Amino acid sequence: MKSVEEIKSAIEAAIPGAAVELVSNPSPSGQHSLRLAPECAVAVAKFLRDDAELALDFLSNVTGIDWPDSLEVVYHLYSVTKKHGPVIIRMHTVNRTDQVELPSLTPIWRSAEFQEREIFDLFGIIFTGHPDLRRLLMWESFKDHPMRKDYVEPDDFEYEPTAHDEVLKRAQAHKDREQGSGIREQGPTTA
Repeated sequence: MKSVEEIKSAIEAAIPGAAVELVSNPSPSGQHSLRLAPECAVAVAKFLRDDAELALDFLSNVTGIDWPDSLEVVYHLYSVTKKHGPVIIRMHTVNRTDQVELPSLTPIWRSAEFQEREIFDLFGIIFTGHPDLRRLLMWESFKDHPMRKDYVEPDDFEYEPTAHDEVLKRAQAHKDREQGSGIREQGPTTA
């Protein structure tokens, strides 16, 4: 497999004007990554998937990161056909407040669909071009994004009704009937 530096050069040769930055990783893993400018990310993603030598046909995971000045999304790519990877690509938002849009890579790798939804839900990144961008873990009326560093848990927790509410009501009614009729639960008897 090509090195990250070679992949960066191949992207820049194939996509004129593509803004790709090498992000080095000094840790023992040494998994360097490529930060893409959002405006060229979809074209770069198509190149990475369709290039005969790279053939990065599998996106294993997507995660969000909350930095002090922006939000970032990290994608891990592999080639099932060529049996190599990962190649790690990143994108970051302009800021953390009102410019939090990034292009969705779901049209390139279908496995990004739920993972981008989760990041939207928990971090608030809006993925333009996503086929079904709605909350995945929190309910629709939930305000805020609980994985952000500045998230503050409310004093009065919002309550979402669940299917368990009906079960709890029936259990309480049963318990009340037993107590009202004088029936008591009997514990184990000793001989």
